[in-house]
Amino acid sequence: QVQLQESGGGSVQSGGSLKLSCAASGDTRCMAWFRQAPGKEREGVATIHTGNTVYADSVKDRFTISQDNAKNTLYLQMNSLKPEDTAMYYCAAGRPPILDKSGVFRCPLVKEYNYWGQGTQVTVSS
Repeated sequence: QVQLQESGGGSVQSGGSLKLSCAASGDTRCMAWFRQAPGKEREGVATIHTGNTVYADSVKDRFTISQDNAKNTLYLQMNSLKPEDTAMYYCAAGRPPILDKSGVFRCPLVKEYNYWGQGTQVTVSS
């Protein structure tokens, strides 16, 4: 069983920054951040596995996913935030990594994760 608890959401102006945290326990082979805006499907934002990361094109060079194994905590540093980043952000875990074409194990940006947190709201105003 995996338990996940997000924190750190809030309201910021366009161009601002926020750092999300996810306290995790259990199977953390793959850890990921997803988001869901009103009326839209949940989409993958970033994943991490033993330091190997994957990012959605929409957040590359603005967001950074990281993991503190000693604290069992996942982070998402979000910089240069845009109004279109407004969404509920979810922490996810509980799936195995897959081997990519370069021979590196990474966690995919797909929704097939077994465990999800309750979410934390991020609102970016223009």
